[in-house]
Parts: sequence; structure tokens; C-alpha cells
Amino acid sequence: MKTKIIRQEVIFNALPDEVYNLIMNEDLHSTFTGSETNILNIEGKLFSAYDGYITGKNVELIPGEKIVQDWRAEEDGWPEDHFSKVIFTFARYGKNKTKLIFEQSGIPAHKAAAIDKGWHEYYWQPMKELLKHMED
Repeated sequence: MKTKIIRQEVIFNALPDEVYNLIMNEDLHSTFTGSETNILNIEGKLFSAYDGYITGKNVELIPGEKIVQDWRAEEDGWPEDHFSKVIFTFARYGKNKTKLIFEQSGIPAHKAAAIDKGWHEYYWQPMKELLKHMED
């Protein structure tokens, strides 16, 4: 199976710990996705998000700095036993912002364009919206 890699950089108006927690805190993750999330901030634990559409395992967790996960989407054309690898790296950007550097490797090639778009639509934008509401 041919695979692809996507890389993205996103700036958030929040500190690295806050952005990390949006992904790794079950309640916050459920809030910005509007769906059921089961995730613990513990290496080696399995997780699911978007009502089970996303499943995987936490590989490496450094609070406020880095998240590495084995990750897969439950959809046609994504082999059942195949996991991609996602790496979220968080760095302080300016005074009160975070630069998130994101990479996902091992994506089935025919799914890469949709997955690339999906991170923006289903993660980065809703995360920014939730952060805005948390400021108010």
C-alpha cells in the first residue's frame, strides 16, 4: 500500500500546555469535537475520538511539548490493521501563543488529501473556537 505524509503548522492564541490539554483532556476534546472521546494522558493507553471514528494508542507524551500516537480512521479504504503515526510538537510562539507543528505519516495515499483537510476542519478550527470561548 502506498502511503503519504502530511505536515502542518498552526498558531494558537494559547500557551503550549493549554493546546496540549485540548487534545489530551477527555472533556475538552469532547467539547471541541462535539462527540464522545475516550482518552487518558498516559503512554501506552488506547484512545478513541469522534465517536470511535478515530482510534489509536498514545506512544509518547511530554505535557506541553509533544504527543506521539498510533492513529487510524474507521472508514472504507483504510485497512483495519494499519495505523499511521501522528506527532504533535508544541512550542511557545511569541508571548502567549503556541506554534503546533504536526506530522502524520503512513496515511493510505488515497486518503491523504481528505485527512489533510480534515485536521483543519475538525481539529484546528474547532480548537481555536474553543480557546476563544475560554478567554471570554
